[in-house]
Amino acid sequence: MSKPETKNKIRIAVDLGASSGRVIAGIVSDGKLTLEEIHRFENPAIDLPSGLYWNILGLFHEIVTGLKKSVELYGDDITSIGIDTWGCDFGLFDLTGELIAPPHQYRDPRFEGMAEKMHALLPEVGIFGRTGIKTNFYNSSLHLLALHLKNPKLLTEADTLLFVPDILAYWLTGVKAVERTIASTSQLLNPHTGDWAFDVIEALGLPPKIFGKIVSPGTILGNLRPDMQATLGRSDIPLVVAPSHDTASAVAGIPISGEETLWLSSGTWSIMGVEIRQPITTPEALELGFCNELGVAGTVRFLKNIAGLWLIQECKRQWDIDGQEHSFSELAELAAAAEPFTAFIDPDDAVFASPGNMPSKIKVYCEKTGQAVPDSIGQILRVATESLALKYRFVYENIVKLTGLDFTRLHAGGGGIQNEMLCQATANALGIEVIAGPVEATSCGNIITQMIATGETTDFTSGRALIRNSFGFIAYSPEDLESWESAYRDFLRIIS
Repeated sequence: MSKPETKNKIRIAVDLGASSGRVIAGIVSDGKLTLEEIHRFENPAIDLPSGLYWNILGLFHEIVTGLKKSVELYGDDITSIGIDTWGCDFGLFDLTGELIAPPHQYRDPRFEGMAEKMHALLPEVGIFGRTGIKTNFYNSSLHLLALHLKNPKLLTEADTLLFVPDILAYWLTGVKAVERTIASTSQLLNPHTGDWAFDVIEALGLPPKIFGKIVSPGTILGNLRPDMQATLGRSDIPLVVAPSHDTASAVAGIPISGEETLWLSSGTWSIMGVEIRQPITTPEALELGFCNELGVAGTVRFLKNIAGLWLIQECKRQWDIDGQEHSFSELAELAAAAEPFTAFIDPDDAVFASPGNMPSKIKVYCEKTGQAVPDSIGQILRVATESLALKYRFVYENIVKLTGLDFTRLHAGGGGIQNEMLCQATANALGIEVIAGPVEATSCGNIITQMIATGETTDFTSGRALIRNSFGFIAYSPEDLESWESAYRDFLRIIS
């Protein structure tokens, strides 16, 4: 790859997902932002006798490789770096800065039984009132409680807890700090104050000393370590604390504005929510499964996790194993040609949460609920796609109910918006316009945060305006509302 001709300032976004990671360059020229992928790598979980882990050392190596390629391409034009990752997972460091407990994968079975133990110490309604987070198997709180009960020596020896993006930033800069949006996924942060919920921490028997300094997105953590010069060719690049939780970066990168702040981050998993100023920690919000995670510029992401393209991806994986290989575009054509509204599933039913023969699971669910059993690839995908859009409608109605807000459009970003059938189905199910874009919302949010921190733009309003002017967006208007309304009534009967 030869060095491109540029006099523009370059920001580097390190974007890590639960299956792969990328190093991306953001370039602003003539009032538009363009993205260039510099380095891509896999991020598999590692299954060891002591549990399921992330390969944190391998991730750091890949990031350094990507940064080296970036410097070779752009040299002195690089002005900053930012990192975002998935939420919740953490490591522990001792006083010398040694990693003594590497990050477990959030699906590690140590969480099993911990919710019951935690709620025996603090009822869930009390925890939700203090942290704004509903108890889920992936919460840091449960994994720390498991550590406290099963290996308390590690917590005794620990001096600092850092989440995955904080670990990588520490190894790059030598500065330890916890970023606020990633901390808000832990069920151990108070969304009203933006600081640790020490009452919850102490009630769980966790040592308060390991919960250190919290910094906001846009903080300049420091330059790369001086010894990085030998490896990268530069060490004078500042690391800007991006919204370190990838969903926080994605929402920052979706050009919502004014009161139209209903958003959908669409990918393997979908997350729907609204950007508001104050958390909603009522018992009703808890009962309906909502969480309050913190966002950029003092905002709260009031949200609900929903199964997303996971259903379709798992179906494709099984068909590939069975020798029935189709591209995603071919699968979309088969789904579009299938008969509509023959059966419905609840995408969030526990039976669909784990991998393994998803087409069979969908068939069994339909049979058990007394519905027509889909008998072809296209019909199975049609059932999954329509059911997901109708589940979006269910969550959307609860958002309206809990916030008291009305919306005329949904802003959707992420890789899932490339599924045009799902985007149109979502508009039809919700009965409002869907604005789809950008696909690379997470990297966009990471990069505009860096631009604000280094003074290249003023705030997120102007940053989102840059994104709006830089990428193609598709508007989906609702269609066939009467049929979708009837289908929604049938869907509610099935999932109730």
